[in-house]
Amino acid sequence: MLKKKNAIVSLSLAFLISCNSKEEKDKYNHVVYRAVNNKDTAIIALNISDKRFYGRYEIAYYKIGKDSGDVRGDLRGDTLRGDFHYISNGGGWKRIPIALLKKDNKLLLGNGVTGTYMSLPCFLPGTLNYKDPKFIFEEVKSIEK
Repeated sequence: MLKKKNAIVSLSLAFLISCNSKEEKDKYNHVVYRAVNNKDTAIIALNISDKRFYGRYEIAYYKIGKDSGDVRGDLRGDTLRGDFHYISNGGGWKRIPIALLKKDNKLLLGNGVTGTYMSLPCFLPGTLNYKDPKFIFEEVKSIEK
């Protein structure tokens, strides 16, 4: 009986993993953006499809340290919304919501009041805005040799 339960659990896990891997990673565009605010610098390297995004995000605070981690989320129209899971400067792991607005070939970092919904970070309804963004990201142009 125990062997049957283990076999069922193993088959279920294999099915879930195979369903999750159907997303074709070659349909993602890789783009790197950089932003500077006073002496703080942020770099975000994104893999973007027509529906989703994922990548790495790092904020270097001048003479203090950095926050570094992963971003992931959904693309809806001209807005990327998801979360930033990172190790804070000298601290532990944190997860916060992130929203980026595509405007004039730039990404504007959104801000608002944060909360949680079903244990996931989010901006409270009606509070997300792109006025006075902390970072305005510009695409980093690669230099061809």
